[in-house]
Amino acid sequence: MRACVVHKAGDLRVEEWDPGLPRAGEVLVAVTLGGICGSDLHYYHRGSVGDFQVREPLVLGHEVVGRVHALGPGTDGPAAGAPVAIHPATPCGACPECAGGRRNVCGQARYLGSAARMPHVQGGFAQRLVVPADQVRALPAGLDPRGAVLAEPLSVALHAVRRAGEVAGKRVLVTGAGPIGALVVAALRHAGAAEVIVSDLLDAPLDIARRVGATATVRADRPDDPAWPDDVDVAIEASGSGAGLGTCLQRVRRGGTVVLLGLLPPGETGFPGNVVVTREITMRGAFRFDHEFDDALSLLASGLDVQPVISHTLPLAQAVEAFDLAGDRAVASKVLLDLGGE
Repeated sequence: MRACVVHKAGDLRVEEWDPGLPRAGEVLVAVTLGGICGSDLHYYHRGSVGDFQVREPLVLGHEVVGRVHALGPGTDGPAAGAPVAIHPATPCGACPECAGGRRNVCGQARYLGSAARMPHVQGGFAQRLVVPADQVRALPAGLDPRGAVLAEPLSVALHAVRRAGEVAGKRVLVTGAGPIGALVVAALRHAGAAEVIVSDLLDAPLDIARRVGATATVRADRPDDPAWPDDVDVAIEASGSGAGLGTCLQRVRRGGTVVLLGLLPPGETGFPGNVVVTREITMRGAFRFDHEFDDALSLLASGLDVQPVISHTLPLAQAVEAFDLAGDRAVASKVLLDLGGE
């Protein structure tokens, strides 16, 4: 079996990988498709995500779908051959956050393809993957793997929209039209937002944003463009930039809400704090997701069209080319790896 493994910044290899056999309570999945995420790109380009440094070979990937290959002894779950998606998080289940229904911010959680812990949590860009059975979701009827592979990033978007509060009938600004930003647009429109205005530095991602429901788009490098909105009810920052955060705070109405979704660069980020005070702006963070994963699968099965977010599919053997392509936002959005695990 082969896997996509990062060893250090700029050192990404496709090499042999032994996932081991499933034990009681575990499932061995033959992975068929995986979506390259921004955090995967950070590990490839920088050797780190925020403060999490690659200290040993790490299989990347946490947006994966496949088929059940085998169940561990005495394990209940979808039968061998069943198409499945994988929830990538393993929260501890015992901390105050888990007990309070906020498992997505569990401080002891393990996440596929993450260097946050040592040993690292190996990820899903492997032709075989062993995971706890309760992280395996049988695909709803009518949902094919190419649709289901977007369930993880769509879950992130759904959680961010829920952190914003009631958005039905409201005017919303989204800064950043990468794959997550575009999926936030789709989630907002599904939730009933009346207007969704999206900003980005490039035309290609703005075109995708329009295709998934944006009512207006604007180039972030054109501050005098009349398309810029004033006094939006909600702003969701999905670019991961200080400039995007500043735009959200300046454009949201008095008493409005700003949701920080994109991970900002390491260290401190300045922002217009007096604007938050004098306008009584509510700022909320949005980190990963929990039960939204099941909601995302249901939405995708019911026909929520987010396929424009997928721009390319490359085989596992071309993983380096796929990562380089995914890093070029002028031509690519969500790039998939065909793991060929069946």
